[in-house]
Amino acid sequence: MTQTDIDTRLKQILTTTRVIGLVGLSHKSDRASNRVAGFLTAKGYRVIGVNPGLAGKEMFGETVVASVADLPEETDMIDLFRRSEAIEPIVDEALANLPNLRTVWMQLEIFNAPARAKAEARGIDVVEDRCPAIEYPRLIGSEALVG
Repeated sequence: MTQTDIDTRLKQILTTTRVIGLVGLSHKSDRASNRVAGFLTAKGYRVIGVNPGLAGKEMFGETVVASVADLPEETDMIDLFRRSEAIEPIVDEALANLPNLRTVWMQLEIFNAPARAKAEARGIDVVEDRCPAIEYPRLIGSEALVG
């Protein structure tokens, strides 16, 4: 796959996604997960944090949930801020509970081949070792998504 093909695919994901379950959201503003959630919210996405320690608290206009299984069914992307070895059970939970899931996005330096294979076998896009807050301005620019 060429870089142009990859960029086209990433742009398509970023322009069609609406509801993101952000796994590993931190309440600390200096953490990448917090900054990325804020960025994505500002761009028009509905971002719902997944963190059992913060469940029930409101962040970025949404109530944080304890697990991926608690995300609303309209969640179409999960953005994973967890170690590579922790990814497969999270993806398993997403595949079992999120009927509208279209993308599994693993953050920088995160890879998991078994999780990738399971998601792709279900027709779900998988992105590894990338950050939507980096790819969005590179591929779309500074404007926010519309509706």
